[in-house]
Amino acid sequence: MLISMMYHHVGSDRCSNDLEIFEQHLAYISKNFTTLFPTLDELPKKPICLVFDDGYYDFYKFIYPLLKKYNLKALLAVTPKYILDDTDKDDALRLGFEHNDLFKEYKNATFCTYKELQEMSQSSFVQVVSHSYSHKNLLENDVDLEKELLKSKELIEQKLGTKVESFVYPFGKYNQKVLDETMKYYKYSFRIGNGVNKDFRGVNGVIYRIDGDFLRSPDEIFSLKNMLRFIFKTFIKNIVGNR
Repeated sequence: MLISMMYHHVGSDRCSNDLEIFEQHLAYISKNFTTLFPTLDELPKKPICLVFDDGYYDFYKFIYPLLKKYNLKALLAVTPKYILDDTDKDDALRLGFEHNDLFKEYKNATFCTYKELQEMSQSSFVQVVSHSYSHKNLLENDVDLEKELLKSKELIEQKLGTKVESFVYPFGKYNQKVLDETMKYYKYSFRIGNGVNKDFRGVNGVIYRIDGDFLRSPDEIFSLKNMLRFIFKTFIKNIVGNR
């Protein structure tokens, strides 16, 4: 069984975790699971894929050092429209905005810069992947699907010199048409869904993630009660499809 987790922030007002609890959470994962990047190879025992959405600066400032400390791997899903090459903005400004203001304040480097992404992608701890070009709901009528899927991939690959094989759906939104288009450019795609997976082929072609924001304790999300709930939901989705 493959678990994949979804996170956004630490220390923010929404979609976030307390930094102390989150470090304990990562310490628990390091002792009980094997983190890995997406692969079709045989999986190790107790595999887990950590995915951080949006690429906010607090990932570089707080989470990346913890990944190195606990020797953990994670995906960082970014949207190139909001990424600056570099910045001279100080931490107080970059970290000082509320969650809902981070996109409109992107010129204040509220997201990781390409310089920071380059550093992380050259390590063995972070794989930078696509979260679309501009973080639009891909089910909206006016969305340019090719731009959101392909331009994001091409820009990340060009800027970082890495191959991008994974796509994380903004807001977890997609349908069969979007999935079919996504798989033209990517080997792996991730949704939310609060389910588990057999492997990186996912459930009906999409990898389910467990929502890891607002953790109340380091390990409660992995309790037997919760895991049985996630497994049951996956069983149902395997029958009825991704709806």
